[in-house]
Amino acid sequence: MTVHECDVCIVGGGITSAMLAQKLAELRPSARIIVVEAGRSIFDRENRGRYRLRTLEYGEHPWPGDYIEDQQAEGIISMTMAVGGLALHWGGACNRFSREDLRLKSLYGLADDWPLEWAELERAYGEAERRLNVCGEPSPYPGDERSTPYPQPPMPLSYNLEVLKGWAGQSGYRFNPLPMARNLKPADGRGGCCVFDTCGDVCPSGARYSPDFTFRQLMAPKRIALHDRTLVRRLVVDDGKTTVAAAEARHQDRPDEPVQYRARHFVVASGYCWSSHLLLLSSSPRFPNGLANGSGLVGRYMNGHRFISATAEVAEQTYPGQNMTHSLISREYFRCATGQPFVRHDLRVWESSAGRTPRLRDDGGRLLVGDELLEDWRSRTKGSAVRLRAYVDVHPSIDSRLTLDPAKKNRYGDPMPRIEHRLDAATEGRMAATRAHVAGVFGRMAKAGGGRIVSTGEGDYLDHPGGGCRMGTDPATSVCDSHGRTHDHENLFVVGAPTTPTGGCTNGTLTFVALTLRSAEEIARALPT
Repeated sequence: MTVHECDVCIVGGGITSAMLAQKLAELRPSARIIVVEAGRSIFDRENRGRYRLRTLEYGEHPWPGDYIEDQQAEGIISMTMAVGGLALHWGGACNRFSREDLRLKSLYGLADDWPLEWAELERAYGEAERRLNVCGEPSPYPGDERSTPYPQPPMPLSYNLEVLKGWAGQSGYRFNPLPMARNLKPADGRGGCCVFDTCGDVCPSGARYSPDFTFRQLMAPKRIALHDRTLVRRLVVDDGKTTVAAAEARHQDRPDEPVQYRARHFVVASGYCWSSHLLLLSSSPRFPNGLANGSGLVGRYMNGHRFISATAEVAEQTYPGQNMTHSLISREYFRCATGQPFVRHDLRVWESSAGRTPRLRDDGGRLLVGDELLEDWRSRTKGSAVRLRAYVDVHPSIDSRLTLDPAKKNRYGDPMPRIEHRLDAATEGRMAATRAHVAGVFGRMAKAGGGRIVSTGEGDYLDHPGGGCRMGTDPATSVCDSHGRTHDHENLFVVGAPTTPTGGCTNGTLTFVALTLRSAEEIARALPT
């Protein structure tokens, strides 16, 4: 057996792991930090332009080898498992939650309050934006005041978004450019945004923040050690104690040779799915329900937000394709008066090419060729299509959960996770009214701008998922405290998305990072100076 000893063992190699490792290395430079990631390192920025080209020409996956074939989960929204995690593919959206998210129970009698004050989270938001180098513009809405400015000015709007901002503003709603983790100019070893419009796949300049840059910067001076392609299968508790003694793992190239990590502190930073999965897998005669599960809530209260979308046709002329991953955001409905029916959501506007691309058949199914095809295309390029979307605040029930599926196992015989999202009764009871409200908002925007709604839709999954290791002050109703320290094991932390009690009503990545940076301070206090 190969044994590695360290001060902090971080399990998982995504964005929260990168931020945690970076801050710990700054606060405690002498600490020995090991990051263990099941997937491989894809440190090949120089090849990403070529990967993108092959995607366009042959339909190939632009991130070859970013998953593990037998390490899959039912109900997960992405199969990515590599150094960098889901943030290898994110667009860079960095919206903040609002103080209402932390006081849902107190204000509305719904879901649960978070066990921390808004001032603490707001301070951590500022640090997260600085580390990700977010470009943004302060919200015009009361309640969104900031203690620190954005590190960069907002992403410049394309001609199309300038036109659509004027169109959307006729409704009376106020819109801003979406805050983004993109360099406007080269910084921190990464390039500036070239508006290649490939943010969701490959950012060839490195302008969009990606955790692999942070890991390489930490590894070069040996401030941390990164062990990739190494799957941690379970955590082991000290005999007669409640502290975690070791993490047991296997390397992909040596599946029959156990690897053990021994540390002062263990941090599970494996995202909303694999964090709960590891704790449940770590069962033993002393802890038959897994670790940190004295409350029975590991894998429960899995959360996220629903989304409702629409496409509108407007008279304004735009030219799709300038920067279609960028958008406008309004926080008009981030707040809900306590005496009114509860509804909270963000409001987003994108340019769209819906109905504006060439087609081979007309509305009746007749084949189009030659001049007919071109004339049909020209006739449909007049005016513009607009994509609208609202992330809706919904709340999980206790039965919204991750469980171990004995019917699906990996090469080592470990059962894989299965996620089933369920909403609580209050959310289900108001969904019809929520849909009607959002439809009314979309309709108001279209009518004010002289357009019309041509289609609507609703997601069949929860986006930006979290939960499974909810934070709280009472060990009977939560898994960890506000810093992610588990109630049952004093040297075991969970960070990021799994700790959130509720999923908010806008993109969650910045919140996951902010919570993790706050956890880093608590972990550092226990390390030698």
